[in-house]
Amino acid sequence: MKLNNITDIDAFFKVIDSCKGKVEMVSDEGDRINLKSKLSQYFSMAKIFSDGTINELEIVAYEPDDINKLINFMVRG
Repeated sequence: MKLNNITDIDAFFKVIDSCKGKVEMVSDEGDRINLKSKLSQYFSMAKIFSDGTINELEIVAYEPDDINKLINFMVRG
């Protein structure tokens, strides 16, 4: 799934941390990065987010409940 215009990065990673299954970010090159890893979260923030927002991010979640959490996060804004 693609998520757009994430402005509250802290809240986004709190949702990721609350997920029970594996949640991965897919890079432009097709690499999958484990977003539940704190090291990956810090690396992702430093590498991708230069202005404090995420314009577009492709995420793969494997558990239906986790997918719903991510969708609800985006709906809440």
